[in-house]
Amino acid sequence: MITSTQNARLKQVRALQGRPKERRAAGAFLAEGVRLVEEALAADWPFRFALYGGELAPRAQKLVGQLKTKGIDAEEVSPALLEAAGETETTQGILAVLECPAPAIPNLETLNFVLIPDQIRDPGNLGTLLRSAAATGAQAVFLPPETVDVYNPKVVRAAMGAHFRLKLCSLEWSSIRTYTHGLTVFLADAEGATSCWAADFRPPLALILGGEADGASQSARNLADQVVNIPMPGKIESLNAAVAGAVLMFEVVRQRTND
Repeated sequence: MITSTQNARLKQVRALQGRPKERRAAGAFLAEGVRLVEEALAADWPFRFALYGGELAPRAQKLVGQLKTKGIDAEEVSPALLEAAGETETTQGILAVLECPAPAIPNLETLNFVLIPDQIRDPGNLGTLLRSAAATGAQAVFLPPETVDVYNPKVVRAAMGAHFRLKLCSLEWSSIRTYTHGLTVFLADAEGATSCWAADFRPPLALILGGEADGASQSARNLADQVVNIPMPGKIESLNAAVAGAVLMFEVVRQRTND
């Protein structure tokens, strides 16, 4: 059992909760809680190790057994140290350090639904957008500069396992332009000339969602083929980026389902 705050694994967990450069240097990120660790295990995601402690609920006990059966290094930690190491207010008694995937781009010939969250700086919003992207069948998420680190622990928690289902590609705008060649690029904006109900989302597309404070960047606007709005008869100025993204992505599903 780990009982020292100076344990190397606890130090790594604390480092991965910090700045993006720590995660990039380690090539790893955190998954905290039973559901996320279950999702990673079900996806055959590469684990570095898992830590658990305290009086685990039956579901968590079963998960620890599954990790060990798979040959994953799962080590017990004193409850107080594990609680201090985690970020959630109420720990579920388990967390894992996972490998960051190698950079990859999906097959461009089959790409037909891409999300581009531009200047999304709130981790909760980005995580929720990823969850909606996974739910609606998006094949990839292209992450431009100035968007919050996709492996930020708060993003991972909010995404609820979407990291294990999506191709997540951190790219410069020049590369995004290359990889969206052949796709119709839609930009969501309250001032857009076309209602999202009137836009044609059936052909292969990329959807850009701008940030909460400043909206879409000039690079995003330069890439867009069409600018669409979400009609709001209630006269609210704007929607939360995650809510707007969910509305638009499920409109893509609706149109393609009814085609």
